This record gives sequence, structure tokens and C-alpha cells, in this order.
Amino acid sequence: MGSITAATFILFAQEILETSVFEFAILGTSGAIGGTLGGILGPKISKKLGSGPSLYLTLISMPLLGLVVGLTSNWYIAWVMIALTTIFAVLWNVITVSLRQSIIPSHLLGRVNSVYRFFAWGSMPIGTLIGGAIVSITEIFGDRELALRMPYFVSLVLGLVIFAFAAPRLTTEKIERARAEGEPLS
Repeated sequence: MGSITAATFILFAQEILETSVFEFAILGTSGAIGGTLGGILGPKISKKLGSGPSLYLTLISMPLLGLVVGLTSNWYIAWVMIALTTIFAVLWNVITVSLRQSIIPSHLLGRVNSVYRFFAWGSMPIGTLIGGAIVSITEIFGDRELALRMPYFVSLVLGLVIFAFAAPRLTTEKIERARAEGEPLS
């Protein structure tokens, strides 16, 4: 879902955010800085809020922050929103990867991780294809600006649907129960 905006992001940055080459390079640092902060803050946020609420926060923040990017014409605002999005993406990974590592038997962990990566990374090209198609189709019926913003709006709708489906299932109680059941017997 996050990849829907990736295919046309450089066009969005050039035409909507009106970045220069240098500003676009600075915009590219937002993910690195957000990822670093997410690595530092992720375990602390998870500990403070609990795994379930941290995952809810991640699921709801990503589409909402993306919406702000899609609505803005200011690259500074986009930079902050992308950095925040990356913080939440890393928070998601801190919780889910550590959960997988604690509940999957060691001899199966490589296989489970490969399947997870197959679906996570393997779906990214599909997302970029969909994003490009959204822009192309919207441009037929609307103007270029709307077309370049539309992937963010579609991501918002999909993100809210995913949130509505997943949030009730991602409780701290369920996560901790799975973690406890996955611990090896002494």
C-alpha cells in the first residue's frame, strides 16, 4: 500500500512540491532520519503504550500522514510527514519482527521470514504499478495536479480499511499470549 505513492513520487515532488534537485535530495533524507529515530524510539513507544496500541497508532498514522503529504504543496511539510511515517514504519517492524523472532522456532525462522519478505517486498512492485495506473487514469478524467495527489487519497482509503480490519485483532493481550505460547519450555 505504501508503494502506491512511490512510482510517481518524483513527479509529485517536482510538480506539486516544486522542489529543486537539491531540495529533492534533502526531501530524501526524511526517511533516513525518521528510520533512525524510529529505531531509537520504537522500543520505548512500544514499552510505554503496549504492543497493541503501538500497532494501532502505526496503522492509523501512516494513511493520515500520507494524506497530509498528498494535500500539501510545501516540501518542508512533506519532509516532516515522511519522517514521521518512517518512524511509525520502524515501530511496526520493531514489534512484529521481535514477535516473530520470539514465537517462531529457530529452525523455521528463516523460512517464515522469507515468506514474510516475499509478500511484503514482493507486493511493492504491484503497489507502484497501481500508483502509476491511478495517476494515468485520473489524468484522463481530471487535471495533472489531482492525478499526482490521487495515490495519496487511495492510500488513505485502503489504510483506513486495513485499520478497521486489523486494529481489533492486534491487542496487546493477544500479542503477549502468542509470545508466551511461543517461548520454549525449560
